[in-house]
Amino acid sequence: MNRLFANQWPVVTDQQASAGQEFIGLSDITGFLRHYVGTITACLAAAFLVAWFYNLTTDPVFTASAQILIEPKLPQHLQEGGEVNLSLDTAQVESQIAVMQSEKIASMVIDQLKLVDDPKFNQPEAPTLPERFKKVGKILVGALGNGTWATSLQRHLGLSEPDAPVTLTEYQKSRRSMSIFRNDLDIRRVGVSYAIDISFTSADPEGAANIANATANAFVHEQIDTKAEAAKEGGAWLEKRLQQLRTQMNEARARAQEFRSRHDYSVSGEAGDGINPEPTLEELEVTADTYQKIYESFLQAYTNSVSQQSYPVADARVITAATAPLSPSAPKPKLVLAFAAVAGLILGIGVSFVRHSFDWTIRSPRHIRDNLGMECVGELPPTSKRREFGNVDEVTRHPWSRYSQSLRKARTEISLAETSNPMKFLGLTAVSNNSQKSAVASNLATLYSMSGLKTLVIDADVRRPTTTTRLIGRSDGLGMECQNPVRYNIVRALGRRFDVLSSFVVESRDLLVPRNMQAFLSEVTAGDPAAQELAAYDIVIVDLPTLESGPDDLVVGSVLDGVVVVAEWGKTHVDTLRELVRTLQASRTKIFGVLLTNARAMTSKYREVATSHGAFGSRQSV
Repeated sequence: MNRLFANQWPVVTDQQASAGQEFIGLSDITGFLRHYVGTITACLAAAFLVAWFYNLTTDPVFTASAQILIEPKLPQHLQEGGEVNLSLDTAQVESQIAVMQSEKIASMVIDQLKLVDDPKFNQPEAPTLPERFKKVGKILVGALGNGTWATSLQRHLGLSEPDAPVTLTEYQKSRRSMSIFRNDLDIRRVGVSYAIDISFTSADPEGAANIANATANAFVHEQIDTKAEAAKEGGAWLEKRLQQLRTQMNEARARAQEFRSRHDYSVSGEAGDGINPEPTLEELEVTADTYQKIYESFLQAYTNSVSQQSYPVADARVITAATAPLSPSAPKPKLVLAFAAVAGLILGIGVSFVRHSFDWTIRSPRHIRDNLGMECVGELPPTSKRREFGNVDEVTRHPWSRYSQSLRKARTEISLAETSNPMKFLGLTAVSNNSQKSAVASNLATLYSMSGLKTLVIDADVRRPTTTTRLIGRSDGLGMECQNPVRYNIVRALGRRFDVLSSFVVESRDLLVPRNMQAFLSEVTAGDPAAQELAAYDIVIVDLPTLESGPDDLVVGSVLDGVVVVAEWGKTHVDTLRELVRTLQASRTKIFGVLLTNARAMTSKYREVATSHGAFGSRQSV
């Protein structure tokens, strides 16, 4: 994967950057967005469609909230005395929240409001996907009218058939109501305070408020009932214990009184008897007083327990009662649309990046250098008039367009190619037959002829003679007779300043054979001083066959000074282009570089040159 990304956007080191190498800049990002604007728009539209579908098929729900406050209570035996810490820790508050969320509270509310048999409460909040589509279908059919055909369409789509009722047992109804209640109940602590927010969400705003208030009241009543029950159980235990203490206290007093009435040191046995000594009067009185104090303490606790049973007080109170909300809490159309926009953009950019990462077509000069090890001699933008094979007279019709200026820059790059002799024979080839190779040859020949060079274009693409068809008007040789020598078959291109040798002549004279082509080129560059019309050509452009036509015909490129490979931006695959380069190199054909056509995202240096030249040309033409 790293190798894949490296081929697309290779890492540029500081040394490369200082040497003038390209890096990912703002122009690359804008070009990326321009190229994949369709993908991003499609993902954005899909996200909006899903958001519209969700808003249309989701019933509004309402959320009502009540608040209660938990207050710590001072124990009865600590109401008198010093300072007491009355704070509640987090565990205590969370424990109270757990009680509110328990099934005991839920059962109290469900039984109080009779929610088991409430159809509004028991309807599902989130419909299933088939139910959503069915709802959309009903809305669309309803928008078409109430005619007979609309009714027939509803019947055909099954929209008019009511859903079959589902029979549930009492236990299933109870558990369903319990599940709905606990799912729609939300209890949260308000910050770090002792206040607790109780919220309930329902399709009925009045019902949501009633359930929230009932839940708060149920918690308060549960606390009161729990305290009353605990006080009742404690009172019963204290009453039993009081009876035991009363009996023990009376027995201790009786023994002390008996000891005092006998005026002796023991209640039984002889005085001075060392066997089974009895307690003294003082000990008996202390025991009786102790039992009396214990009895009085338990009697006071019993009195408090009885008072709590008659008037128990809860440690929580409702501070805000729930009211019926005026607006639904969900769905929120604007928020859903905003989320859809963000999600659509992220998805679109992500899909575009994946497509870009796995796209092995030529899209930049850097891609050419990294994958082919050769330079890009130029980038040509789309012509002003789009045709299948390009506009063959673009530089004549629009001499100062971006295309024309970019082609002039490419011509300069080709002229600066390293050759042992001045360049006279230039070949153009491509991967596929539907490339703009012929249009480039025609426009390039126009530029050379406009600069005063006598130019000849040879249509050597005999399998697809686009140049002959568009510059001469015929390609099948009908009405044409090959003369000797071959140079007498050269004709002037219609309405242009350069000459053309048709593909018919090339095929009939076997000029695709390297030695025949070399002899012909020597003839046309030597010229005939005796005939003005047979003067030597300064530049010869050969429209070579493509790789798709067959690699054998490309051998003729070895007799030329060099060949320029024409690749189309976003369509020419790296592998096929690499195969074409290997074929040319196998035939010992010199390759000047790659010319990129239909470049929708031009590199900054080519775009700036075309823009500056275009602006200068516009001022000159004015």
